[in-house]
Amino acid sequence: MNKVILMGRLTRDAEIRYSQGESSTAVARFTVAVDRRFRRDNDEQTADFIGCVAFGRTAEFLERFGRKGTKFVLEGRIQTGSYTNKDGQRVYTTDVVVENAEFAESKNAAGNAGGGDFGAAPSPSGAAGDGFMNIPDGIDEELPFN
Repeated sequence: MNKVILMGRLTRDAEIRYSQGESSTAVARFTVAVDRRFRRDNDEQTADFIGCVAFGRTAEFLERFGRKGTKFVLEGRIQTGSYTNKDGQRVYTTDVVVENAEFAESKNAAGNAGGGDFGAAPSPSGAAGDGFMNIPDGIDEELPFN
């Protein structure tokens, strides 16, 4: 079984491209900074920077909401590959192919964490205090139960 679940912040806006051909497909490439649980002595790096790629609807979601600093929970699989660069050297790659992406915190929580306003994350439902988040503005046309 090849399954990966990550929670982290985008290091920059997701880079979106569309494939060529009759039915073009969105392709999103981005890097997620994932905090390490434990810190070893003399280890200054407290996060891993993991390269990710998403296709189709998941890529389109990240095109709309994948802004630098936004915290996501990502689910997918690890994929390895290789290619020969222009110097004739073999380059090996490892990416997480993201099959599902969800917001990991509200916009208000992101602002309180010192990250500022990242624009797209939903805000928590205020008075109810039920722990559910409101749907972000502008995505109601994507919901199947309108």
